[in-house]
Amino acid sequence: MYIVTVKFTIKPDNVDEFTKVMKRQAQNSLNKEDGCLQFDVCQDPSDSGSFFLYEVYVDSEAFEAHLQTAHFSEFDRTVKGWTESKVAEKWNRLTS
Repeated sequence: MYIVTVKFTIKPDNVDEFTKVMKRQAQNSLNKEDGCLQFDVCQDPSDSGSFFLYEVYVDSEAFEAHLQTAHFSEFDRTVKGWTESKVAEKWNRLTS
């Protein structure tokens, strides 16, 4: 399994919009991509602008395919101006 984690910090005025768009992005990824097995969206309970994503793909090729989808491109363009910071990391799952 191939794991991707993403930490977003969102501008305060855009948190509600980001939340809506982020939930839609997660559902699109799960519903439209055979290689996307899990897509969790988490929000820090003490900092509403802090989000953590935990994504599971069958392999790195499935993740690369994810980056090429129309729904990812639209999401990325939409949230770019709302984002203060974004840190993505990639992992190989050894066991669960």
